[in-house]
Amino acid sequence: MIVIFGAIAGAVWGTRNATAAGGDRKDKAQYGAVGAIIGGLVGLFVTIGVEKLF
Repeated sequence: MIVIFGAIAGAVWGTRNATAAGGDRKDKAQYGAVGAIIGGLVGLFVTIGVEKLF
C-alpha cells in the first residue's frame, strides 16, 4: 500500500511541477511518470524499512 501511495503522490507532485513550469501535455506526462517512479521507489524503501523494524 505504501508503494502505491508513493507512486500516486509522486505522479501528482510531478504533474504539478510541470504545470507550474508552464509545460504542455507531454511535459506533464513525463514529469508525472518520473514522479511516480521516484515515489514508488521511496515507498518501496519505506516498506522494506518498516518490515525490518517489525
